[in-house]
Amino acid sequence: MQGIQPNFDERQPSGLSGSNPPEWRGRFPRNEIISLLDVNRPFNLAESTSQDLTVGELMDMAGLEPIRNLKLGYGTSAGSVALREAIAEGCNIPAEHIIATQGTALGLFLLAFEVCRSGDEAVFATPCFPPSRDCLLGAGVSVREIKLSFENGYRLDLDQIDASLSPKTKLVSIASPQNPSGIQTSRADIEKLLVLLERRSPEAILFIDETYREAAYGDNAVVESFAGLDSRIVTGASVSKALGAPGLRTGWLTVANADLRERLAVAKMNTVISGSVLDETLATALLRNREGVLASRRRLLAGALQELALWCESEHERIEWVRPDAGALCCLRLRSDAFDEVAVSRFWNLLPSHDLQLASGTWFGESSRVFRLGFGYLPPARFGPALSALSMVMDAAAA
Repeated sequence: MQGIQPNFDERQPSGLSGSNPPEWRGRFPRNEIISLLDVNRPFNLAESTSQDLTVGELMDMAGLEPIRNLKLGYGTSAGSVALREAIAEGCNIPAEHIIATQGTALGLFLLAFEVCRSGDEAVFATPCFPPSRDCLLGAGVSVREIKLSFENGYRLDLDQIDASLSPKTKLVSIASPQNPSGIQTSRADIEKLLVLLERRSPEAILFIDETYREAAYGDNAVVESFAGLDSRIVTGASVSKALGAPGLRTGWLTVANADLRERLAVAKMNTVISGSVLDETLATALLRNREGVLASRRRLLAGALQELALWCESEHERIEWVRPDAGALCCLRLRSDAFDEVAVSRFWNLLPSHDLQLASGTWFGESSRVFRLGFGYLPPARFGPALSALSMVMDAAAA
């Protein structure tokens, strides 16, 4: 996201659902998270990505020497063989199980559009990245929301999911690590969820968004992908978040079922035809060099998380937080004993005057007391001042 747009309408963010103005006629709900594509303030704590990779950094990577001879024709329906092999290596599955898509959200849309028919239902965990929910609604799917709680650390509630499953359930969608909280779901809970699906919704697909999986902290081990665990699992991810290349618009689905894989390839052909061969070539080089790219980013994330933890401790009388398991993001909450509803409104209104940007909890299905804070996007030299500016905003809001 490049450049500050000073003329953008910076009204207080509206909610995940019920946010559309009366005249809104779109098939997809409108959500104010779209503002992140248009506004980039100096203290941008709203972004959930690592720092943006540059074209120069990418072109210096091994494997791109022949790119001048790349022919800009159509790509293949599933994505280039080289790209799928690079993805498969990171997921420890066969390359033929991969379908490349223009980002994870498009992959989920195509999956929902293909596996759900009229009268079918999807069970979906919130808070969430808004397009992950709204693409289901845009595909015409009836959605049953499972609301995870700040008080419970946004851990997956299997009892709630069990109560929402039925023979009409064709898709269950979760994220691990979650957006906006950065909380991971354990392998044990995924295995328990699969048992529930077998008993209550035997035709259901379990979709797991793993976009932030490789964004670990320092030397922390990266959790293994769920892609090879069970044939009922479809995972999605991209080069956008951990690797810092959202502009390449390259994501993927892992699909073990050959029939579903073919149907998704046909769905992709009838929507976007194929991916960009240029984007796929660049993404392939990035994935083949992933460990070198990720190592430095993981060190930065570990340092930023430590700095954030110290700041949260110093502000514990005014804010609460859920410490993330992975990803460049987490959830914080303005304490109700420090901020009444008027002060919360003041807090959001004061952010622009302090060059600050946060992602409102209402975008994700939470209250306006909650906000997503991204700690991997800003350079280290600017992160501390951004937190200081956030403290100043809280001073002014509570006055």
